[in-house]
Amino acid sequence: WIGILALYTVHKGQFNCPGGGLLHTYLLVLLILLASIICALSALVYISMQGTISNPGPRKSLPKLLYTRLLLYLPEFIWAVVGAVWVSDSSVHCEKTVINVIIGTVIASWVIIIFTIIGVVIVFDPLGGKKTFYLTDTVNRNLESSQSGQLLYNVKNTATRVWEKRIRLLCCCIVQDDDHRVAFTSIAELFRTYFSDTDLVPSDIAAGLTLLHQEQDKMESCPKEPEEVLCHSPSSLVADDLDIELENAAHYMLFAAAAYGWPYYIYTNPFTALCKLNGDCCGNRPTDSDITGSDRHNFHFGSILKITGLQYRDFIHISFHNKIYEIPFFVALDHKKEAIVVAVRGTLSFEDILTDLSADCEDLTLEDVLENGFVHKGITQAANYIYRKLINDGILNQAFTIVPEYKLVIVGHSLGGGTASILAIMLRNSFPTLRCYAFSPPGGLLSKSLADYTKHFIISVIVGKDLVARLSMPNMEDLKRRIVRIVANCNRPKYQILLRGCWYEVFGGDPDNFPTELDGRNHDALTQPLLAEESLMVHRSPSYNALEDESHLNSPPQYPHLYLPGKIIHIVEESSSRRLCSSDIKYTARWSNETVFSSILISPKMITDHMPDVVLKALNSLSQEHGSCISC
Repeated sequence: WIGILALYTVHKGQFNCPGGGLLHTYLLVLLILLASIICALSALVYISMQGTISNPGPRKSLPKLLYTRLLLYLPEFIWAVVGAVWVSDSSVHCEKTVINVIIGTVIASWVIIIFTIIGVVIVFDPLGGKKTFYLTDTVNRNLESSQSGQLLYNVKNTATRVWEKRIRLLCCCIVQDDDHRVAFTSIAELFRTYFSDTDLVPSDIAAGLTLLHQEQDKMESCPKEPEEVLCHSPSSLVADDLDIELENAAHYMLFAAAAYGWPYYIYTNPFTALCKLNGDCCGNRPTDSDITGSDRHNFHFGSILKITGLQYRDFIHISFHNKIYEIPFFVALDHKKEAIVVAVRGTLSFEDILTDLSADCEDLTLEDVLENGFVHKGITQAANYIYRKLINDGILNQAFTIVPEYKLVIVGHSLGGGTASILAIMLRNSFPTLRCYAFSPPGGLLSKSLADYTKHFIISVIVGKDLVARLSMPNMEDLKRRIVRIVANCNRPKYQILLRGCWYEVFGGDPDNFPTELDGRNHDALTQPLLAEESLMVHRSPSYNALEDESHLNSPPQYPHLYLPGKIIHIVEESSSRRLCSSDIKYTARWSNETVFSSILISPKMITDHMPDVVLKALNSLSQEHGSCISC
């Protein structure tokens, strides 16, 4: 607006060029229109800052202001069209500076309009009051009547379709087949179920996460009990076993990281990777290895060679084929450890994300395995795909024909770690001595019986506050419950929470003590929901019912508990240098158990602790430290 005003003021009275009359009118109306939009937005910001999250009374005029701003989009759109017509008119011969400014204004207007439309399509909930009406009133109705039953079906079906359209829009760049459509519906149903019982907007969730992080930091500063260990053997034996597994994990993490191919290699070697790959990978594809899928210029295979240090002849099979429920993997001979290694790639594409989000439970039934139970549906289908390739296509037979004395080791990171774990369960009967190393696998993977069964042959490695290792539907419900509680009962305006939270996340300092309605209440009172919480819960959902029991182990019945696979090594950051020029970090590792990961921890490192380079760095640090201790 200031730029247009300056342009109009400087060139006032100089619009005598061909088309200048229309330009004068265009700028004048545009100034008035922009001033109206600025006023509407200023009023929206001011009203939005009033009250608290659970006290919307001072913001009751907000819908009218939103509709006012929405109506202003109509003249804004019309005037953007007028500007585009004026700019494209070849008969206009005004000053070039003026024309360039108008072109910039028209482009900016169209960008704003397009992004607004996309935002409305993705965020807008067409159910609106219908959802609230149904969820608050029909819970206590007699659903035996056909009318109530039909209403229930219509609301649920509409909500699922809304989520499905959002997912399709976000995945519009990938080719969609029947598997994709089934996955879209399954994921939409999952999101509909999870978000149907709350009245939270994205900024409420952001405020809740910042408050939870500060509350969590305050609790961590208090003394706490050390983590329980799984093994009850003498401490020296436990330490020796841990050191051996850490050394093995550091070695096999290279294979898990290499499965990511060139993206990981370039990410970890940003200045030299392209030069090395261009120099080494532009030759002919090796014929010794069975390679399937697209690998233009051999960048993937070249990166795998660089990361693992293996030779061409050491690879039995490499698959870069990637679809939903079908993820890349490779089979190689590891002569150093005398092992046939199956390395499964983690999440790196939209198809992989859809596999991750297909989080329904399904039964895993295996012959001669009594510990059958529930597993993650999408990851199990990915494991089935690799199992068929390994067995039906004779890939493992080929490998054991070459080196019959070698053992079988299956590794993977993230999605690859979860897939490797379920694949190891499937292959366990045929290969009793196999081992599996799952690095940062998803938390909601196996039922308790299967998780206990895998402790004999699977090692899971988790670093710090890794989010993915704590992801499961019960944990997500628990996080929702905690967000609702802390957000609804904070007596500060949302903008203050967000501003203070941003400052804390960027610059650190002491956690803020925001006053809440929880202050001064006894423990018995805290087990009951507060009025503020009721205002944010559309009905007594599984999350809301969880308020009656603070234990993280009591989950909603429709979300069975799924756990991490195998024995768990938890690596935590013991100390680090605060200097900008230094990255010295000291790690410690201990045996842990699944209860430690029964709650999602909020931290700036909850994402970075999951990254494969961070996991590899932590393992190498511990392995080198153990090696130096032995040499001493």
